[in-house]
Amino acid sequence: MRVGFLGSGAWGITLADLIARNGHELVLWSIEEDVLSHLENFSRHPKFPDFSVSESITYTRDLQEILDCDVIVECVTAKGFRPVCEALKSITVPFIVTSKGIEQESGKLLVEVAYEIFDRKELIGCMSGPTLAKEVMFKEPTAAVGASENSEVAEIIREVFASPNFHISLSSDVIGVSLGGSIKNVIAIASGLAEGLGYGYNTKAIIITQGLQEMCQISKVMGGKQESCYGLSGIGDLIVTGVSNLSRNFTFGTLLGQGGTQISAKEKIGMVVEGEYTVLSAYTIAMEHQLDLPIITAMYKVIYENQNPREAFSEMLKAISNYALV
Repeated sequence: MRVGFLGSGAWGITLADLIARNGHELVLWSIEEDVLSHLENFSRHPKFPDFSVSESITYTRDLQEILDCDVIVECVTAKGFRPVCEALKSITVPFIVTSKGIEQESGKLLVEVAYEIFDRKELIGCMSGPTLAKEVMFKEPTAAVGASENSEVAEIIREVFASPNFHISLSSDVIGVSLGGSIKNVIAIASGLAEGLGYGYNTKAIIITQGLQEMCQISKVMGGKQESCYGLSGIGDLIVTGVSNLSRNFTFGTLLGQGGTQISAKEKIGMVVEGEYTVLSAYTIAMEHQLDLPIITAMYKVIYENQNPREAFSEMLKAISNYALV
């Protein structure tokens, strides 16, 4: 199968390598010219020199070349998602979303943006789950969910990604699966904030438990199935992102808790922190639907109203104590 791939970040190059090693012909496009040149010359990503990328991958600067493929896999930033889709508006092949986020301006999940732009719902799918890039890079056992309302597209997701160390379960709940991957980033920032403030695993357990409830509430109003919140793309992704320093969102929260600024934290991480972008979207959804979501509210206050992290965290814990966490 000829696969067109969009993106060259940490998760992007990990997935591109996985697909290529699964025996598919892969053509990768990216706006990062320096990264493309480095990959072409050394078969290594400049930020991950220990990771040997499949030499069978070909690289292109011409986005329209992606239209000649049998399936397109997307892995760009949430902010860059709409412009890339607009440029590929004439697609006639399956389009698989692997980025995790909500568009700020519209409040739509990325799969919903794809539905809107392509107007071909039967072609759209997504893949999400507890998938730390570094662990997938080095072939550690991993499982994720491939979702599409079209069962044939769901099977294509499995065909493209599944390998002995990367298991794919299938679902028809595109909204629920996509939402879990988006909201967990916001909760991971809160869990990282707990780490940075010097709190331990007991406190993180509170964050993850309450975070799951907040994920379920947003999923319900957006049309996702509650069972997806309790699967790999929900609680599974929330656990791994909410406790691991391999997670950019957890690390971002940790640095804020330690007194760093948002700018310095992002500079230290050196990659896009999708949760920062998603906080505003999640908070907006909560306000529109009159949802009482203490964690999402606290992260909004820290990131968009510059509230002191310790003060915001204290207020958040008081609000959470009014919930029956069972």
